[in-house]
Amino acid sequence: MTQPLYTFEDFRPGDVAEYGGLVVDRDEMVEFAKEYDPQPMHVSEKAAHGSMLGELIGSGWYTTGLLMRMNCDAFLIDSTSMGAPGVDSVEWRQPVRAGDRLRVRREVISARRSLSRSDVGIVKFVFDVLNQHDAVVMRQVGSIMFGRRREAA
Repeated sequence: MTQPLYTFEDFRPGDVAEYGGLVVDRDEMVEFAKEYDPQPMHVSEKAAHGSMLGELIGSGWYTTGLLMRMNCDAFLIDSTSMGAPGVDSVEWRQPVRAGDRLRVRREVISARRSLSRSDVGIVKFVFDVLNQHDAVVMRQVGSIMFGRRREAA
């Protein structure tokens, strides 16, 4: 079995990485909304025209799911991630529309060893989701627990 590429020691405060490039699919966006966030501006072009923005937009929760997908593809799947103790904040700053190309800018804001488990480190991140115009459409701040390298633990 191969060792995971990313462990706690690979994340240092100030580190920045960019990745992603998902294109928002209209049908997937609407299907998600129908199932989990069926507000009119997310499920119907006609209803969306009467909304504050005047057009169909993606659910913020859909955007959060896309962030998770991009994080998994970029580093979480190939890491010692042990899950998250929680999310500090989520801000939906601008609407996401079908056809938008989204990417992530990840910054490490702190990294510390667990006080109760020597084999675990906790990394706090800011995840900015940007569209093709470099606008931050969503920001999430939260921590992820990672296993430490054997020699470090």
